[in-house]
Amino acid sequence: MFLPKVLATMPARNDVALYVIDNASTDTTQEYLASFKDQIHVITIKENRGFTNGYKVGLAQINTEIFCLLSSDVEVNEGWIEPVLEMFEERKKLAIVQPKIKSWHRKDEFEYAGACGGYIDKLGYPFCRGRIFYDVEKDEGQYKDPLEIFWASGACFFIRANLYHSSGGLDDDFYAHMEEIDLCWRLKNQGYSIMVCPQSEVFHVGGAVIAYGSPQKVYRNHRNNLIMMMKNYPSNEVVQKIIIRLFMDAPAFVNMLLRGQIRASFSIISAHWNFFINLPKWIKKRKEIQQTALHYTQSGVYQKSIVADYFIRGKRKFSDLDWKP
Repeated sequence: MFLPKVLATMPARNDVALYVIDNASTDTTQEYLASFKDQIHVITIKENRGFTNGYKVGLAQINTEIFCLLSSDVEVNEGWIEPVLEMFEERKKLAIVQPKIKSWHRKDEFEYAGACGGYIDKLGYPFCRGRIFYDVEKDEGQYKDPLEIFWASGACFFIRANLYHSSGGLDDDFYAHMEEIDLCWRLKNQGYSIMVCPQSEVFHVGGAVIAYGSPQKVYRNHRNNLIMMMKNYPSNEVVQKIIIRLFMDAPAFVNMLLRGQIRASFSIISAHWNFFINLPKWIKKRKEIQQTALHYTQSGVYQKSIVADYFIRGKRKFSDLDWKP
């Protein structure tokens, strides 16, 4: 339902075009897309093998300098493209830009997945400028400055096409969830920067790929986070931090169990099991990407525990943190 708004807000430039990747839809999507005729380019994928695979197949067929990966459940605003393109023109080592992402349901609030830019703490826990764990802030203009961030949300981000391809793009083994953090981490280790552009604003419905709080989402989040850490941490940190994370997942398991989320709690155990069963594969991936790492970035990494700050010290807002990224 958001496609007409995307078309209406596209700048009148010959080098801007709209591609829709139809990831094996089984409803009336194809008929709907056909109604736009030559206004859009449709790439049809016959078998749906996940969010990451859709982009893997689709982007390989597009020749351009900058991709915008925009989920179908995102509504855009007027002038959302131009400030991002200006940012790319000004910064040659800039790899990825994320707009400010707000909730479509509550448009005065940031959205859970991305908010105003993503970060991780020293143990690989992701959080956002505008969202820490379960607390999402209202947008009151408190995060209006463009900043270097650690990761950009897969709901909507812009990336230089050559860097997308040379870095390997979104890891298809992730299927969905945290694949964008993994991609950003790889590019930062290669010396490129990731930024948020609050002057560009979009609204995300959320939960379109896998519902928030579902056992499948819990499984993907825990498993994919371990894979991401295995691939991207330096050799002198990776084993220690994965072991710590495994132990820190125990309270999450107990908490879900006590709240009656039986299936979701056991999804954590399934995630750990799958990670270790496939450990040779993750080690092989690590060896491959370590060859392209120039350094191990600390930019956008919170050198404390966001878990301790949130659950013990009661810091619910990004501005509460004793940190200026």
